[in-house]
Amino acid sequence: KAIFNNYLMKKKVTIVDYGLGNILSAQQSFLKVANDNNINASVVITNKPQIIADSTHIVLPGQGAFKTCINNLTKIQGMIEQLTNSVIQNKIPFLGICVGMQLLANISYEDGKHKGLGWIQGQIKKLPTNDLKLPHMGWNEVKIIKENNNLINSNEINDFYFVHSYYFDCEHNKNMIGTTEYGINFTSFVSKENIYGMQFHPEKSSKQGLKIIKNFLEL
Repeated sequence: KAIFNNYLMKKKVTIVDYGLGNILSAQQSFLKVANDNNINASVVITNKPQIIADSTHIVLPGQGAFKTCINNLTKIQGMIEQLTNSVIQNKIPFLGICVGMQLLANISYEDGKHKGLGWIQGQIKKLPTNDLKLPHMGWNEVKIIKENNNLINSNEINDFYFVHSYYFDCEHNKNMIGTTEYGINFTSFVSKENIYGMQFHPEKSSKQGLKIIKNFLEL
């Protein structure tokens, strides 16, 4: 019966296309998870706010520089207004990946000072290099510091794939779900109500990444 109900309720997942991000890889991962778990879901890539308005789940991927990402998002007429309406007003489940997570912050200090969406209080800062290479690239552990977060459990394999040089300096402990060690102990997983952001790439993180996607689709 649970599987039947799950299939009956169509999920409309939209992956926001603003010219940056490993979008096809993300789409393929979401479709695989839906098919493997009998979740009735469409997964579309779009840059049209009117399609986002009809979503049940929104994914914001991102690669490259924060400034380029926020500028490209701003250039799409009505996009930020629609995202704000869907996510903040209507509480649609939202997942930000990599720079898509960083865009949730108030301010980024990557190549200047740039304003973010401000949905989760924090700042984007450069990882201190010390003797470590940048970007921080490859597999690393995410230590879960807040249970009951709906997407991830501390008793599972929590190694995920990272590619980044900047990190989310989260202002409030209540928004910190997981942390990762690379030179410093930084916040790698944030959340606030229906909003989730992860610095790592679940779509590139084997079975444990697909499990996060599954949990997100089931919200």
